[in-house]
Amino acid sequence: MKIKNRKVRLSTLLTGLVAGSVILTTVILLIASYQSEKESLTNAYLNLNYSKSSKMSRSVDSLFKSMRMSLEETATFLSENDDFKDDEIQDYFELLRNNSRYFNSLSWIDESGVVRSIAPISVGLRGEILSSGETRNIVDSKRQTVSQPYIAPSGRLIVLLAHPLYDQNNHFKGMIGGSIYLQEQNVLNEILGNDIIDENGSYYYVVGPEGKILFHPDKKRIGEDVSGNPIIGKIMQGKSGKEIVTNTKGVTMLAAYSVVPETGWGVVQQTPVTFIYESLYDHIKKLLIYILIPFVSLLALSIFIARKLAKPFFDLSNVVNQISTGKLVSIPEMKSHWNREADLLTKSVTMAIEGMQDKHQQLSYEATTDSLTNTSNRRLLDEVMKEWVTKNKPFTLIAFDIDNFKKVNDTFGHQTGDQVLQFLVKYVQMMIRKNDLLFRYGGEEFVLLIPDVSSTTAYSIAEKIRICVENNVSPTGKHITISIGIAEFPSHTKQQNKLFDLADQALYVSKSQGKNRTTIWNENL
Repeated sequence: MKIKNRKVRLSTLLTGLVAGSVILTTVILLIASYQSEKESLTNAYLNLNYSKSSKMSRSVDSLFKSMRMSLEETATFLSENDDFKDDEIQDYFELLRNNSRYFNSLSWIDESGVVRSIAPISVGLRGEILSSGETRNIVDSKRQTVSQPYIAPSGRLIVLLAHPLYDQNNHFKGMIGGSIYLQEQNVLNEILGNDIIDENGSYYYVVGPEGKILFHPDKKRIGEDVSGNPIIGKIMQGKSGKEIVTNTKGVTMLAAYSVVPETGWGVVQQTPVTFIYESLYDHIKKLLIYILIPFVSLLALSIFIARKLAKPFFDLSNVVNQISTGKLVSIPEMKSHWNREADLLTKSVTMAIEGMQDKHQQLSYEATTDSLTNTSNRRLLDEVMKEWVTKNKPFTLIAFDIDNFKKVNDTFGHQTGDQVLQFLVKYVQMMIRKNDLLFRYGGEEFVLLIPDVSSTTAYSIAEKIRICVENNVSPTGKHITISIGIAEFPSHTKQQNKLFDLADQALYVSKSQGKNRTTIWNENL
């Protein structure tokens, strides 16, 4: 007994030692790969985000240069045409706003704060006097400027680009202003992309020099002060860069930021760190898949060797036990054993199992297949219907048979009759789908099960089959016809046996009304 116990412990020790070594090596490999991939992905996304933010900041910078130039050209034009009336200036502003699409609105506010012209006129401020507020302060400054976000007299959150207007005598005539409605569709939306967040969670946002959000996919955040974000402080200092940062919402981001020289704004492109971890998870999962076969193979080999030394006939006895229960078993691969008796026994058992299972498969096929037409027979039909009824799977049963088939047999002989049956099966199989099931129910009668199809749709299928059979010359040299009856589960009945009865009733009606027709069962039958 001691020797036996010692052998068991040695086998267990060998198995555990090899398995532990393989598992530990795999864990070390996964950890090293995880750290390497994490660093690689982090750097890749930081660099990619920095490239995107730099490109976008250049686009915004170029846009604002064009917008400033547009306002400057407008002021120059009005200065050179100071005899224009207010209505003419209003028409000019309407035309300019529609053509350039730089601004949501264009306005001329004179030196006294009166809104002389504004496009579109629907803003409703024309003629209003601005005695105070940010807009009046900009007018009083008499300087070209880009404002911080503020609530305009129209009640909108805007950024105002302004350019002073002077007449030909260099007298100050007010300010030409172009407004961007931050919480509505505007030129920033068109350039940066409105409400766009990439599949990886990356998105842009734009902040002003005082740390307020000017553009964000979440419009509710426009105007929010995010100066508490570390990278926003760097943008306010005129710096560009990239780093991992936790934003004001407590979300860790791979962020890159770039300053817009023309306005002092900052474009931030960021990706949630959680996406990196999701990518790492996918990477580790793929790595596990790649190493799974070698890992399992090595582990299985070590365990196999240990068990083989301890109990060489274990696999064979297990197979024999399964056979004794009457179950189908996987045929063991024939391998040479160091033990001659084990080798002979393995080969003998393998050949015996192969013979038994081949015979079993042949008998199963013969038991469920009609030998003449190679269609499934009634036994398999009952099994399929029972399964579908149990699962409450909707299907339609089509029962059909050949009209005057006895006359075919009497006139042309049973051999020709068999050919007619094969002819019918051929054309039916051409007209049905792969998942539709055809059965020979008996004699010249067949059943077609069509899953997930109503009786109305099945009627169209049945008619196509009926017409196809009628239009093709049978082995008798003449045309044959079929009559068809249809019943639907569970609409017509939820009972398997009754479904046959209903289809038979419908088939009987087709026969009694002249044959060569299709009938759907209904209560009036």
